[in-house]
Amino acid sequence: MNRSIPQEEPQVAKKTISQTDVHGKRVLMRVDFNVPIEDGAISDDRRIRMALPSIKAVLDRGGSVVLMSHLGRPEGKGYEKADSLAPCAAALSGLLGKPVHFPSTDCVDDAARKAVLALKPGEVLLLENLRFHKAEKKGDPAFAAKLTDYGDVYCNDAFGTCHRPDASMVAVPKIMKQDQRKPVVCGLLVQKEIQYLQSHLDHPKRPFVAILGGAKVSDKMGAIERLLQITDAVLIGGAMAYTFLKAKGISVGASRVEEDRLPDAKRILEAAAVSKCDLYLPEDHICGQTFAEHPGEVQIFRGPIKDGFMGLDIGPQTQSKYAAVISGAKTIVWNGPMGVFEWRLFAVGTRTIADAMVRATAENGAVSIVGGGDSAAAVEQFGVAGGMSHVSTGGGASLEMLEGKRFEAVDILDDA
Repeated sequence: MNRSIPQEEPQVAKKTISQTDVHGKRVLMRVDFNVPIEDGAISDDRRIRMALPSIKAVLDRGGSVVLMSHLGRPEGKGYEKADSLAPCAAALSGLLGKPVHFPSTDCVDDAARKAVLALKPGEVLLLENLRFHKAEKKGDPAFAAKLTDYGDVYCNDAFGTCHRPDASMVAVPKIMKQDQRKPVVCGLLVQKEIQYLQSHLDHPKRPFVAILGGAKVSDKMGAIERLLQITDAVLIGGAMAYTFLKAKGISVGASRVEEDRLPDAKRILEAAAVSKCDLYLPEDHICGQTFAEHPGEVQIFRGPIKDGFMGLDIGPQTQSKYAAVISGAKTIVWNGPMGVFEWRLFAVGTRTIADAMVRATAENGAVSIVGGGDSAAAVEQFGVAGGMSHVSTGGGASLEMLEGKRFEAVDILDDA
C-alpha cells in the first residue's frame, strides 16, 4: 500500500559523548536509574546496564563521571530510604568492577559537593535521588545551578525522562550551554533510542503495524490519532479496548471503561472508518469476576461480555487474528500489554503478540520495536527481548514519540 504520509520534522542529529573530549574532565551525566526495587533489591537492572556504554566512554578516555537520576515518586520532602539510589550504586559498582562513590543522602549538600570536587579521572560518583527536592520536578533554575557546578560536560543519557521538563533534563543543560566551553551532548543510549524510533517512524518498511494496549485509553489517544495517519494497521488490546467497544454500543460487563473519553473514542472510530488504516478491536475476551490473579469463575466471551464479568485479556480468536496481521508486517511498534500479563491466566494474549513479533523479525525480516514500560517488562519476563529489533527503556518517552512530539531536553543539546 503506497500512502502519502505527513512527515514530522526530524530530530536534529546531536553531538554524542563519544565525540566529546573528556580527558581530565568531570562529566555530569543524567541517567535513568528508575529501576524496580523489591525488599531493597533491584529486580530488573536493565536500565543500569543500558547506561554502561556512555559511562565507559568517559572512563576509558580519562574522564570522571557524576551520575544523577531519580527513582520512584517521592514527594520532594527530603530523604526517603525506600526511594534511595543506594542499591543502584551497589549494582553499578558490580557491573563496572570498581567502587562507585555515593557520598550523601542529599544531591546538593556540602558532602556531595566535596565528594564531586575530589573525583579523580576514572572515578564514578552517583548522586542521591534528585526528586528528594521538589525543585527537580519544578525545573527550578536555582536548584539546577547547584548541579551545573559539578560538571565540565553535560551528557543526557536518560531516554526514559527525555519528555520531562525536569531541572536535570532542561534547566541544567540550558545553564551549562551559556558557558560555551562546556559541551552539552547526547549519551549513546539516547542517541540509539531517538535514531531508532525516529527513523522507523518516519521511513517505515511496509506494511507498518502498531499495537497499543494497557489500562488507560486517555494515555494513548494522541498516539492512536497519529498512528491512524502513518500506519497500515492498529491493533488495540488491554483494558483501553473496552472504552472503544462501549463507544460502539457493545456490552462490556464490568470491564474498565473511561466514561469521560467515550466521545473521543467515538471520534477516533469515525476517523478510522474513513482512513486507509485498519483499526482492530478485540472480538473475544478472557474474563474474570474480579480484578484478581484468581478471580473466581473465568469465562471466554465472544462479542458482548456478560454482566458481572470483566475483560482481563484478549481471547483466542483475537490472539490468532492479531498474530496473523503481525506475521505479514515489515515494521511493528508495540506499546502496552494485551492483558494482565503478570498473572498466568491472563498473560496469553500479551505472550502471543510477543511471539508473533519475534517470528516476524526472524522469518520476515521485520523491524520490531517494543516501546518500553510494561511491554518491555513483558518481553523480559517471557525471555524474548533478544528476539526483538529494539526494546526501548522509556515507555512514556516512546509513547510521546509515537504522538510526534518533540523533546526540549534533546533539542537543547549541541548539534553534531
